[in-house]
Amino acid sequence: MEKKKRRGLFATLLIVAAMVIAVGGVIAYKYYKAFFAPNVTAEAEYLYIYTHWDFEDIMTNLSELHAVDDTAAFRWAANKMDYPGRVKPGKYKLEPGMNNRTLINKLGGGFQEPVKLRFENVRLKENLATVLAKQLEPDSIAFINLLNNDSLATRYGFNTENFLSMFIPNTYEFYWNTSIERFADRMNEEYQKFWNDDRREKAAALNLSPQEVGVLASIVKGEALHTDEMPSIAGLYLNRLRKGMLLQADPTVIFANNDFTIRRVLYRHLRTDSPYNTYLYRGLPPGPIMMPSIASIDATLNYQQHDYLYMCAKDDFSGYHNFAVTQAEHNINARKFQQALNERNIKR
Repeated sequence: MEKKKRRGLFATLLIVAAMVIAVGGVIAYKYYKAFFAPNVTAEAEYLYIYTHWDFEDIMTNLSELHAVDDTAAFRWAANKMDYPGRVKPGKYKLEPGMNNRTLINKLGGGFQEPVKLRFENVRLKENLATVLAKQLEPDSIAFINLLNNDSLATRYGFNTENFLSMFIPNTYEFYWNTSIERFADRMNEEYQKFWNDDRREKAAALNLSPQEVGVLASIVKGEALHTDEMPSIAGLYLNRLRKGMLLQADPTVIFANNDFTIRRVLYRHLRTDSPYNTYLYRGLPPGPIMMPSIASIDATLNYQQHDYLYMCAKDDFSGYHNFAVTQAEHNINARKFQQALNERNIKR
């Protein structure tokens, strides 16, 4: 009888032990699946968390992107790791096969990947706003409001007409969720670095401020298809400025007409009344006609010294120009180019 009792007790203990092992196994598997099993898919390369988002917004986005295989497991692990209370905005790189624990540590720690922000060949403020909005969190409206903010421009030593020249085209590293205010401050910091003592001394020697150099450089960029010709073009416009002549730069006329499809500047275009029309108004326009490039700024500061006062595009359409000292020489070059335009049936 005693033996039967012992056998029964032993069997019970075995059953209990098996149940404990089974339950423990289930719990262990649940923890493994929630924290250590691969869960991130290859469906999305980045997870963007907006500044105003909370944890539920992130869960919705993860589901819509199918960024994780098991959203329930991610939610459970996130709650265990107190992530809902420490959501940080940013652009986060998703690695296929990443487990929840690693992903949550990345998100909760704010370990986002910087954006390589690049802009160049920008014509208008609206174009810059669009380029920036594609790479950073603020939308294009926020950026255009920034670029048209007169008090902010004044704080940096500009106005809304020439503010575009503060943004030196280059590649910069930013966090995706950088605020508008911090973006503007950083661009001003980069501008001050760019305008070092050497560049400022060269601008002063031209009797121009850095802002005015930016305006002239934008015209040089608008005229030049080839970087190696920029110093010659800059020298020509500086010669005209010194003599008090009208700059008569066709790119300023195109800007004044707000028609960038113009291939042939006509007399009716030259009559457009605008402070940007250098056929009507002497001196520099009130602002750049496009974002000046680093090459055009340095070409203006390191201009080629010569006596040229006139230039006209070459009739071979190479993008280079024929330069002239006298109006008579220029007229010969201009007639050749006009004839070439006619032969190609370019009427506007």
